[in-house]
Amino acid sequence: MNSEPGIRALVVEDERDLGEVLTRVLMLEGWAVTSAPDGASAIRAAQAQPPDLAVLDVMLPDMTGLQVLRHLRAANPAVCVLFLTARDSVEDRVAGITAGGDDYVTKPFAMEELLARLRGLLRRAGIAGDRAPAAGLVVGDLVMDEDAREVTRAGQPIELTVTEFELLRFLMRNPRRALSKAQILDRVWSYDYGGDAHVVELYISYLRRKVDRGRDPMIHTVRGVGYILKPAG
Repeated sequence: MNSEPGIRALVVEDERDLGEVLTRVLMLEGWAVTSAPDGASAIRAAQAQPPDLAVLDVMLPDMTGLQVLRHLRAANPAVCVLFLTARDSVEDRVAGITAGGDDYVTKPFAMEELLARLRGLLRRAGIAGDRAPAAGLVVGDLVMDEDAREVTRAGQPIELTVTEFELLRFLMRNPRRALSKAQILDRVWSYDYGGDAHVVELYISYLRRKVDRGRDPMIHTVRGVGYILKPAG
């Protein structure tokens, strides 16, 4: 499965639902994503389209993520690699970093945490530049500094909680685009959250009170679809 050209990402995950969520989320970044359910297909995919970065599950059905890493590094020593590990597997995390992995996240994880780590790897590798999203987001008079985690509207600071910030970041990365509750849950909350979609409505209401109160609204409900953020006026 591929998106438009850009950063080339390889997702190697044998858990089908998680693999699909990861692929969708990275595609929303504008990255070209190839997914593979096992080590052998991952190696073939990397040979056909060498990735800039790879998200590797440590435990795969046919080989370990560490073995896949060795193949990727042999073909491209500069590829950025982030491992997915079990929460209680210290050995996996140590082995992954020792083998040459650049970073890891433990399951379950929030998608924005994973994305933040991947963006950091790309910046450190010097791949960011023209192809990676900039640290600043601007929609109308709403401005977000992703690195400093600061938000202003018309120059006035807006204090947000961690979850509110991640929700607003997702909306600002997709301006003028109607986003469903399912898409928002996949992106902002943990991939295996399994909670009620009403949590999205709740946090949208929090954001509206902070971003839109006393101003022309930017966050709108698209009936039967979800929510959209666009410049006021």
